[in-house]
Amino acid sequence: MAPPTLRTIDYAILQQCMHCGMCLPTCPTYDTTKHERNSPRGRIALMRAIADGDLEITKTFADEMSYCLGCLACQTACPAGVQYATLFETARADIERSGVNQNLKRDFWRSLTLKLLFQRPALLRAAGAALRLYQRSGLEGFVRRTGLTRLLPADLRRLEPQAPTISPRFSNRLIAPVETPKGEARFRVALLTGCVQDLAFAEVNRDTADVLLANGCIVETPPVQPCCGSLHAHNGETGLAQKLARQMIDLFPPTKYDAIISNAGGCGSHLRHYGPLLADDPNYHERARAWDAKLKDVHEWLAQIGVRAPEAAPFDQPTTITYHESCHLVHGQKVTRQPRELLRLLPGVTITELPEATWCCGSAGVYTITQPEQATLLQERKTRNILTTGATVVATANPGCHLQVARGLTAAGADIEVMHPMSLLARAYRREQRP
Repeated sequence: MAPPTLRTIDYAILQQCMHCGMCLPTCPTYDTTKHERNSPRGRIALMRAIADGDLEITKTFADEMSYCLGCLACQTACPAGVQYATLFETARADIERSGVNQNLKRDFWRSLTLKLLFQRPALLRAAGAALRLYQRSGLEGFVRRTGLTRLLPADLRRLEPQAPTISPRFSNRLIAPVETPKGEARFRVALLTGCVQDLAFAEVNRDTADVLLANGCIVETPPVQPCCGSLHAHNGETGLAQKLARQMIDLFPPTKYDAIISNAGGCGSHLRHYGPLLADDPNYHERARAWDAKLKDVHEWLAQIGVRAPEAAPFDQPTTITYHESCHLVHGQKVTRQPRELLRLLPGVTITELPEATWCCGSAGVYTITQPEQATLLQERKTRNILTTGATVVATANPGCHLQVARGLTAAGADIEVMHPMSLLARAYRREQRP
């Protein structure tokens, strides 16, 4: 077996950590346990020990990397510029190659999801359609009322209530492959529809297209798009992530567009790093660097081109909105000012700041599946903070955050709506047409 990549990457990346501890107050897992190994500094020390040959990759090390949310708050706090995301994904890839986590059940679910469904968009939509039928036929309610969920294996029994409500129609049924604005066309952009976003929040993609059209963009949205590879990269499947990155670049040639638009914080953070991911690919590394330069979060793009302020309010009465920051939008993409600026353009809306707005909600990709207890602690903390704001709407720009925050508010019995900022803008633009 090849040596861990931690032993072959640029050692300077491992040496960046000064052990100053500035990351400790920002780390949700360290905040919970106060154990050094559960902190970014502790995890980097473990990675460095593996790089130095003092430790081997073990199940204990794998469990620690699984406990990390990968929220990257430490990366924002670090005065030395430690590239924690690079180290974290390298460690997880080494863990997968080592086989220390392998067992039949885990291998089955990873093969079904990462290696099958999230490799084939048509099959993923078919699975989504089947889940939608289950939810809308009344079968879901019947199964829950009669207690048939008790017959499910323990893991599925725990996950069944977390299944997202599937959209009535997917993005390809809502958005034409090419749409042009009514007025002057100033830009040509590509719109990425995502995976979970496409299945559970296709209407957010429609809203995003409408906002882009209202701001002079020709919007190209291929009806079938591959997964961006974010889930694969974060879960140690580097080869699959590279394969999907190549497919995305082939589908969206970066020289064709003024911008390639992402509206999902977690996906966007990965999408704008195809250059490093494909740095050793002679056929793609230049195109990947061009892709990174064109990839824009939608809030970032609208602020850059000068968004048109809506003339109508999104609601019939004055409304208080608070904003929860997606970890990978604020820490991975450094987009934090622009969403607030866009929300402040909405007439009839008051923006109230959310305490600990940048504190992780506990979604973190598959974290609610792998670390349900810690995910619940973070969800409850986020819910308590939202309730202090008096807001009736929470804006957030990542499908995982949307689902996690909505579930927390429902569990607390709170009548608070969760919406994407693009949905709020789109609603305001549409209401301009009302008499």
